[in-house]
Amino acid sequence: MKKTSVFALSTISRKRERPGDDADSNLFHQGAAKESEDPDVIAATMAAPGVVLKRPVGSSGPFKEHAELPTNLAGDNISRKAGSRSVRPKPQKHPKRVTDRAADQEAALAFEKEQKRREHERTKEEAALRKERERRQKAVDKAQTVLDAARRKHEKIASDIQAQLEALEERSQAEGVRWEKEKARLDAALRRARVDG
Repeated sequence: MKKTSVFALSTISRKRERPGDDADSNLFHQGAAKESEDPDVIAATMAAPGVVLKRPVGSSGPFKEHAELPTNLAGDNISRKAGSRSVRPKPQKHPKRVTDRAADQEAALAFEKEQKRREHERTKEEAALRKERERRQKAVDKAQTVLDAARRKHEKIASDIQAQLEALEERSQAEGVRWEKEKARLDAALRRARVDG
């Protein structure tokens, strides 16, 4: 819907621009009204407080309680022939691109050369990565071999120590049995000597 009039109204505050208005119909809140600092507008509204004043949209005439409709609406000054179709601007024709075969060929060769260079770079990078993976795997295998050999050596030494401990334990037990027998024999001889003496 086309607006044909602008309205002006003096209010005491932005909260209540007209008697009986509530928050739902607050034109300032809705964005439908705004404060004006135009001295002509302020003078007109202060001369008739509480009265809605109007003037045609786009005009610079004074605000009045009963404004006249605008006399020259947009498009009135364009004369059209009866029954004529609306005039549409013709689409602009873009000039056809002149193809330069030599430039196209040169561009194609440059593209192909760049593709080959990138392919060569990719092949080199893949070979370097493969070599690095192989070197790393060899280092891992070598470290694993050294670790396995050290583990086997440790297990043999631990086994020998365990065998020696078991042999010492047997010797210790045998020595304990021998000592008990010898001690009993010597204690008996000591008792006899005391009795005989």
